[in-house]
Amino acid sequence: MSSTRKTSVAKSKRRILIVDDHPMMREGLAQIINHEPDLVVAGEAENAHQALDAIATLKPDLVLADITLPGKNGLELIKDIQAMYAGLKVLIISMHDEAIYAERVLRAGGRGFIMKQEGGKRLMQAIRHVLSGKIYVSEKMSAHLLEIFSGRGPEASRSPIERLTDREFEVFQLIGQGLGTRDIADRLHLSAKTVEVHRVNIKEKLKLKTAPELIRFAVRWVESQAAGGA
Repeated sequence: MSSTRKTSVAKSKRRILIVDDHPMMREGLAQIINHEPDLVVAGEAENAHQALDAIATLKPDLVLADITLPGKNGLELIKDIQAMYAGLKVLIISMHDEAIYAERVLRAGGRGFIMKQEGGKRLMQAIRHVLSGKIYVSEKMSAHLLEIFSGRGPEASRSPIERLTDREFEVFQLIGQGLGTRDIADRLHLSAKTVEVHRVNIKEKLKLKTAPELIRFAVRWVESQAAGGA
């Protein structure tokens, strides 16, 4: 194959940026993607800050990102990408429950959500689906989201966790990880007073009366998520 031919083939491939804090996961994803004739991994990043820098220099067609990242999580990364690189497609791949995260991802501006245990073939379908301009979630989740977004979904049937705003959800997760108000404030660059307001709102939405009840509930939830992704 001539050098001109090779160049044209390389240019025709859609470029993917992988964002995940686990090197082995990035390596595994890269191997799968680079075996595809129409896709290529343009670069990798292990956190949101690196991802934004990489987007500026590599100009990928799609960002494939985990929801759990050190520092700033995947939801906040999506919002930053939409603010700075409007229209850039983001597909979230996560070990966490689609029922909890998929709606948040789409509301933040992401174009799809797939769970890591789905496997390589399904992941390639999801990537191509999103690159073609469509939204990708599982069939079950698609029906659920249509009900919610159309206003026909019964509010009572939704998990209380789903009723938390993205920021409340972030605070809730950090409470479950054992962080106190000051630590959460420092982590999220908020005032301690703002974090306390979020804690009050979370307790009301989860129908919990005391701070210890909230902590126990949050810790159990975080542990259940970790067990589910193990």
